[in-house]
Amino acid sequence: MHTSEDLAFADEVRAFVDDNLPADVRRRVIHALPVAPEARKAWHKALHARGWAAPHWPVEWGGQDWSPARAYLFSETLAEEGAPELSPFGLMMLAPTLIRYGSEAQKQAYLPGIIAGDQQWCQGFSEPGAGSDLASLRLSAVKDGEDWVLNGQKMWTTMAHRADMMFCLARTDPGAPKRQMGISMFVLPMSTPGVTVRPILLLNGRQATNEVFFDAVRLPASSLVGEVHKGWDYTRVVLGNERLNIARVGLCKRQLRLVKQLAAEAPDGAGGRMLDQPLLRSRIAAAEIDLLSIEALSLGMLAQVQKGAVPGFEANMLKIRGSEMQQRLTELLVDVRGPGALPFEADPDEGDAGAALFKSHFDTRVVSIYGGSNEIQRNIIAKGMLGLGGRGQ
Repeated sequence: MHTSEDLAFADEVRAFVDDNLPADVRRRVIHALPVAPEARKAWHKALHARGWAAPHWPVEWGGQDWSPARAYLFSETLAEEGAPELSPFGLMMLAPTLIRYGSEAQKQAYLPGIIAGDQQWCQGFSEPGAGSDLASLRLSAVKDGEDWVLNGQKMWTTMAHRADMMFCLARTDPGAPKRQMGISMFVLPMSTPGVTVRPILLLNGRQATNEVFFDAVRLPASSLVGEVHKGWDYTRVVLGNERLNIARVGLCKRQLRLVKQLAAEAPDGAGGRMLDQPLLRSRIAAAEIDLLSIEALSLGMLAQVQKGAVPGFEANMLKIRGSEMQQRLTELLVDVRGPGALPFEADPDEGDAGAALFKSHFDTRVVSIYGGSNEIQRNIIAKGMLGLGGRGQ
């Protein structure tokens, strides 16, 4: 499926990882142990110095102007090799939107900080009652002179507690004839008066998501991205960028390799190895075959994108199948590890790496919601295939 040139490029990326990523950071990523923010930033800086922090961006803004297929191969190879993921909110989601729709002043103000890793962003889309059904959002933005005044709440805002900036959607015309109309996109510093962040602790005990409250938050006119009431159109670009790599094939390959490694090391209680147990071998083989089919679908979609086509229902299918595969592989990891995966509060620095797998298992439950829940994706596919109109979000 890859050309000899692609394979040579993947080898170049692997060599870069070997030369620039500390072994301990790599070990932590592979075994789902916490990686310090400082280590993540150092990795971002290393990629930036090589010109690889945002290779999908245009050259004039520090990117490489790579094709979607080359950018996909790059990101999947990094994931397969155990490199920490860079925050996607600025690099992958907002920046392409700003480059296409933002003002020159917004590009000059935000793109250099995003690509250098000096400015962290979060995405303010979901709200209570408007998560998967994003068009129901109620955060209001009312014009007051030259300013906009925002009131309302965002929900499940990932990493808002560490972000410097937010891009968000707000309703600017509550009387619009359709819910998708009358929505606008804004950018704002998290330090803006009236913005309050409250943590939401997840099932695994970690803080990754938050509630964000807006109490008479006053923003200058320059905070509006593109045209007023056009936020829904921009959102589709943002979510399209998010879904392009949402199957996370490289991460799945890495996890499948770990499943095999742990199963080869674990005794089966009868003098053999778990890897030799027929039922487990069957589950591993089935997962590997399904992963190959997901990768083939990904590459097929990218080939169409490279020709200028807009991703169709393949992107929705990849969202469903890719997220289910990630959940399936963490279940396999926990099953293979057995009781070794149970110590929920293991020492993340020195403890048995297997103990972190259970937290990773819980973390992965949410991937079927990210980027639009799988139920919504199935509705979109069904409506499209039945000719009922509308692709929704």
